[in-house]
Amino acid sequence: MKVKWLGVASFLLTTDKGIKIIIDPYKTGGPIKAAEYKGPADIVTISHAHNDHSYIVNIEGSPQIIREAKPVEVKGIKFNGISAFHDEVQGQKRGKNIVFTMEVDGIHFCHCGDLGHMLSDEQIAQLGKVDVLLTPVGGLWAIDAATAWDIANKLKAKIVIPMHYRDDRCDFPVATVDDFLKGKKNVIKKDSSEIEFKAGKLPAETTIIVLKPAL
Repeated sequence: MKVKWLGVASFLLTTDKGIKIIIDPYKTGGPIKAAEYKGPADIVTISHAHNDHSYIVNIEGSPQIIREAKPVEVKGIKFNGISAFHDEVQGQKRGKNIVFTMEVDGIHFCHCGDLGHMLSDEQIAQLGKVDVLLTPVGGLWAIDAATAWDIANKLKAKIVIPMHYRDDRCDFPVATVDDFLKGKKNVIKKDSSEIEFKAGKLPAETTIIVLKPAL
């Protein structure tokens, strides 16, 4: 299956059968210079209702929208949403956030959305097995580099793909990805927005993969 980072916190997952999953589609404007995704999808997951994570206007077809914190199965893919918060004070600043897991072609993904706090032991247990972690690392409105790495270690993720950091297409006043990479081993910087994974062929040690935004 293929994973493409569209930009900000949005990804396109394409299964071996061609099923397309869009995660947290964003709206262009202000500090977001990346173009919006305009194309088909079968499934869309939305972690929370902010425009940089929930803009479905341009998505083609009739995708099933998943935006609730509960287990659901769509087209043979198992999703689960874990309730969390967009800040460190139980949502008092920025509201709720859903951390989604999904099992795609035998690989367990976790997308943190705009998670704003360290996950509790109970939440870690609820998430279960995680092979690929898609996590914010920029801080300010979501978790920072240190907290993201702590969560990756607690989940024992084999692959960590950072998102929601400042780059030339996302001018949020947050940290760049360099803060997250500092002092880490097993870092792969791809000269593309897309990477392919196969079940049973993931690295034995936690590996950070930095993608380029597609849009």
